[in-house]
Amino acid sequence: MTTAPYALARYRDGDAVRVGLVAGDRVRPLDADELGGGLNDFLSDPDWDRIAALVDAPAAWHPLSDVTVTAPVEPRQVLQTGANYREHVIQLVAAGLTQNTDRTPEEARAFAADMMDERARSGEPYFFIGLPACVVGDDVPLVLPGYSDVHDWELELAVVIGKEAFRVSREEALDHVAGYTIVNDITTRDLVFRKDMKEIGTDWYRAKNAPGFLPTGPLLVPARFVDPADTDVRLELNGQVMQDANTSDLLFDVPALVSAASQTHPLLPGDLLLTGSPAGNGQHWKRFLRDGDVMTATIGALGTQVVRCVGEAS
Repeated sequence: MTTAPYALARYRDGDAVRVGLVAGDRVRPLDADELGGGLNDFLSDPDWDRIAALVDAPAAWHPLSDVTVTAPVEPRQVLQTGANYREHVIQLVAAGLTQNTDRTPEEARAFAADMMDERARSGEPYFFIGLPACVVGDDVPLVLPGYSDVHDWELELAVVIGKEAFRVSREEALDHVAGYTIVNDITTRDLVFRKDMKEIGTDWYRAKNAPGFLPTGPLLVPARFVDPADTDVRLELNGQVMQDANTSDLLFDVPALVSAASQTHPLLPGDLLLTGSPAGNGQHWKRFLRDGDVMTATIGALGTQVVRCVGEAS
C-alpha cells in the first residue's frame, strides 16, 4: 500500500477502531504501551525508531486486505490552505484578466506570474478552518448532497502535526511535523460565494463541511519518508487523470505554512494542515462529481486513496 518502510493506520475491529502498524501488505495492532498512550499522545512526541523496531518483532500480523482501514488520524483542528499552487493560481488569475481586460493570454499569464512571485516573496498563506467531524476514511462512501450538482474534488498533501506548535519559526516548523497523509478536500462550488450578500465573500462552512467532505488516508506516513518539497500529487476520476502535479509548485512550502498557521493559535498533536490543491479540479474540466464516480488518489509514498461517490437518496 505504501512505498515507505512502515506507516500507521487505523482499522476497524468490530465496533472499535484500532491503531495499527503497516509494513508492506500486512498490519498488526499497536497497544497503548507500544504507542505510549493513544494516537495523539504518541504524535505529541513520536518515537519512530521504537515503532520501526516493531516491524521485525514477533506479533499477530494480518493481511492488510483482511481489515477495513479508516481515517488514520483523529484531529482536533483542521486548517486548510487556499490558492497555494503557483501554476493553478496563475491559470485562474490569467483567465480572469483575459475576460476583463485587453491583455492577450500571454500578457495576462506573465502578469499573473509576476503577481504570484511577489506573493511568494512578501505575502502570507491564506488559511480557513474545516470541521474535524468531516474527516473520514475512504471506507466511507462520499455522499453527494442533493442540494447541488457541482461538488468538486481537491486533492491535497496534508501535514499531521506532532508536538504542539505555537508561534514557531520556519526553521523550527518541521520539528513539529509528525507525518503526512492524503486528504481530498471536497467543495460545493455554488456555495463558495454568498449570493444574498456578496460583500461577505466566501462561505467555506457551507461549501466544504458536509458529512464526509474530508476523505483522509489511508495511511499516516512518518515525516522521515516524505519530501514535502518534491512529492507527486495525482488524482484519477474513473481512470482518467484529472490532477497531476508536484509539491515543488507550492507558493508557500510546508515550513512556511506551519509557521504562519501557528502564529494565531497552537497547532495540536494530530491536527491536520492541508497544503492546497493543484490545477485540474472539476471546475477546470467543467465536470463535477456524480453518483457512481470513483476517485483514485496517490501522493508520493502515502499509499492510494479510493473514494466512491453515491448520490444522496431523495
